[in-house]
Amino acid sequence: MTDAATTEWRVDRLGRRGDGILSGPDGRSALAGRVLPGEIITGTPDDTGRVMDPRIVTPSAHRITPPCPHYAQCGSCSLMHATDGFVAGWKAGMVRAALSAHGIEAEIAGVATSPPASRRRAVLSGRRTKKGARLGFHGRASDQIVDLGECRVLRPAIVATLPVLRDIVAVGASRGAELALTVTETGSGLDVAVQGGKPLDPSTSDRLLRLADEGDLARLDWDGTAFTRRVPVLRMGRSAVTPPPGAFLQATAEGEAALLSVVRKALSGARRIVDLFAGCGTFTLPLATQAEIHAVEGLSAPLDALDTAWRASTGLRRVTTETRDLAARPLLPDELAEYDAAIIDPPRSGASAQAEQLAASTLERVAWVSCDPVSFARDAATMAGAGWRMGPVYVVDQFRWSPHVETVTGFTRD
Repeated sequence: MTDAATTEWRVDRLGRRGDGILSGPDGRSALAGRVLPGEIITGTPDDTGRVMDPRIVTPSAHRITPPCPHYAQCGSCSLMHATDGFVAGWKAGMVRAALSAHGIEAEIAGVATSPPASRRRAVLSGRRTKKGARLGFHGRASDQIVDLGECRVLRPAIVATLPVLRDIVAVGASRGAELALTVTETGSGLDVAVQGGKPLDPSTSDRLLRLADEGDLARLDWDGTAFTRRVPVLRMGRSAVTPPPGAFLQATAEGEAALLSVVRKALSGARRIVDLFAGCGTFTLPLATQAEIHAVEGLSAPLDALDTAWRASTGLRRVTTETRDLAARPLLPDELAEYDAAIIDPPRSGASAQAEQLAASTLERVAWVSCDPVSFARDAATMAGAGWRMGPVYVVDQFRWSPHVETVTGFTRD
């Protein structure tokens, strides 16, 4: 009888989260991370059915040496052991499979992968320790924080400021509490929004201000109290936007440009556009050079930032805003009839309620941006069922070496 520790497993495929789906000689199945299809590994599954420390017996031709020293522990990246070509093909395959499950045959027109060291926005975790603090990403399937000394995905300015951010955690975290630090690189410096910090007192405020100076931060927001040294500025088309602390932003400038290029092409010639889930104006402001835009978003703060930026810009057409929960109160067909095209960029859960109304509308075109293939496929099926034709699908990989996948495409009436 084969010893359990030396049981060989074959990696059949990767699941949605990048885990290998394994099959064993006795018909059992299991999961393992950091493996690739076709590989033969050995290891013993734990009580959850996961092989925690697989040993590679027969490696894939797509296997490479991960360039990051934190890779074995860090949970942020899960595909750094694979070639870029494999990862791009796997992500395109995930999109194709999700659509195929709804009977939609998709043309994948290309995969735009952001380069290393291009993430301009990230949410880091921090925890105070007896010797100082830990700052980084969680370990894979763990609440333990991997203390980062370097990072191959973050922009150099963020990596250079990690020591100061770690000191901020040491000063401002209560013992045992975990902080969330949303760090964004802007044109005027890093914008850092901290959640979960201990209450501010004069001493803590003074120490945080000194650390903000040391790190040359543009703004440090502490659970809603902002220390602003310089106004954070993001360029969106011709406009300069000052986002609210911790605001959503496309993760890389390269990924944003790829998404915008497809959206612009899909809506070329449109005169009145409604931008659903508009945020701070990622698509609204660049497209306002060619059309009037009505921006709809569930939070007022991003729309206030968008409106302020539009009013300070020149050469843009009229932009209006509306604060509205589109999951609870989607725009109805009679409201959509005011426009000839729409942009939609919903959260990861998708936009099933709004998709039904878009499908029933008299709009001519819809540009659809998604950050989840499964919810996108569900909403695309709603559109297809109402007679809309989906154009080529572009995969945009802003979260390099992770299983996260974004797509963008256009819909027209069949």
